[in-house]
Amino acid sequence: MKMKPEQLQQIKQLVRNVPDFPAKGIQFKDLTTVFKDADALRLVGQALAEPYRDKDVTKVVGIEARGFIGGSILATELGAGFVPLRKPGKLPAITIKKSYTKEYGVDTIEIHKDAITPDDVVLIHDDLLATGGTMLAAYELVQTMNPKKVYVNFICALKELGGLEKFPPEVEVTTLFDF
Repeated sequence: MKMKPEQLQQIKQLVRNVPDFPAKGIQFKDLTTVFKDADALRLVGQALAEPYRDKDVTKVVGIEARGFIGGSILATELGAGFVPLRKPGKLPAITIKKSYTKEYGVDTIEIHKDAITPDDVVLIHDDLLATGGTMLAAYELVQTMNPKKVYVNFICALKELGGLEKFPPEVEVTTLFDF
């Protein structure tokens, strides 16, 4: 389902701006205000899934924590499995990890070593793209598992931060809207 422009504008207006979070000078875009609205959540889930309905996605990887929300919805919409990508020490079995620099520090993400196979077509999801550090690390981590194909998507992107330019040209990246 493609969202109508007026629906997209209504969703965008639901996003709350939180100044100086998590650090001074950062204007945090809080999508929990979208998630708590049942109609908005349903519309976002359907619109996020639309570009991938014919791409044979077998696994959706959601990035901790807000990426779990959209990622789970995407997995359900696409008839795919869901794989959590988490902070260190949160997954119970053997993991592989990747450290990366983000806009306010260094972080590490982990995924179960057996979560993705070479037969998988993977869609990695997070709610928002800022500088791209987290998603690029997620993309590189998933690529080490040799899936058939990897797609990347977000609900929204902070275009002026240049995160989209960090991905190799062969990576299909989609967003519903930009700020």
